[in-house]
Amino acid sequence: MEKLDIRDIVKAIKATVESHELEKKGQYCRWLWQNAKGDRDLGSTAYGCADAANILYTINDFYCDDATRNARIAELQALQDPETGMFMEDTHHTIHTTAHCTGAIQLFDAKPLYEIKGLKKYLDKDALYNLLEGNDRANELQYRARSVHDVDTWLNSLNWSNNPWTFSHLGAGVYAALANSDEITEEFQQNYFEWFWENADDVTGLWRKGYASRANNERSELAPIYYYMAGTFHYLFNHEYAKMPLRYPEKLIDCCIRMYTEENGLPKSFNQSIGFLEVDWLFCINRASRQTAHRRDEVKALIEDFAVNMVTYLRSLDYKTHDGFNDLHALFGTVCALAELQSALPGKIITEKPMRLVLDRRPFI
Repeated sequence: MEKLDIRDIVKAIKATVESHELEKKGQYCRWLWQNAKGDRDLGSTAYGCADAANILYTINDFYCDDATRNARIAELQALQDPETGMFMEDTHHTIHTTAHCTGAIQLFDAKPLYEIKGLKKYLDKDALYNLLEGNDRANELQYRARSVHDVDTWLNSLNWSNNPWTFSHLGAGVYAALANSDEITEEFQQNYFEWFWENADDVTGLWRKGYASRANNERSELAPIYYYMAGTFHYLFNHEYAKMPLRYPEKLIDCCIRMYTEENGLPKSFNQSIGFLEVDWLFCINRASRQTAHRRDEVKALIEDFAVNMVTYLRSLDYKTHDGFNDLHALFGTVCALAELQSALPGKIITEKPMRLVLDRRPFI
């Protein structure tokens, strides 16, 4: 594989973040323009401020003066509910928003202003396992109806049959929010990873046992197999942060290779859009390959093919007008994939400064 010089892409990414900065120091919007539905908040939001910080950290352009740093921290900290300690925003479940905002604050070596009281119940093993197993239907955690997600679909419990991807935000976010806020306990951590060890699927290496293997056999009543891969990614970055082993890394590699090479393994939009699914797949196959030599040459070849396709696609865009490229949250997913590629392919992805994946510092994206 020839070297891929992406300095021009990184320059466009930086310019995009700068274009989203609002008049008040520390404030960023997620979007620059309205959509057809007219439901975008074009002001300063959690996913504008958090992802501006995330992206600038990742492209290694995070340094700023003390006044700017303090303003960025204060803007994020102000989003926290002082009673529950949770962060809320209309586009995502409050657990996702809490994990995402605490992760951004952590980049500044800072903490939220208040304890994450809304998640403290999960320090109890029974409550944690009820959440992870999908039995937490009576959870009293505050959340509100959203314009894009009906409240009935946002039951605070994991849905392993129909939507393991979206609901992984809860199962992963609980751990990440507590870890990013330095409120995690040794007992909670032990309970958390024991559950995932026991519930790893021995056919696919994905989570959860019994569901992912059935989806792998194209059982129509379950979500597509790539939903389980994307959900697994969220639990995997917690494992990476805590330096915990995968139970079936070889099976996970087999599954990711099959997903990439078979016609129906991934959606047609894969590597042809701005978002997170690309880093989900890349992180899963690359991090699993760090734990085993299984099919290593094939893994490298697929990652190289993925890299060429991604860079080719990104170069085809009009950065100033492309809707996804100008959605800071979606753009952050793509930026994470570029950072993981640079790590996976030493010397092949050329940037002015080395990129830094936030997941190598703390969990959750």
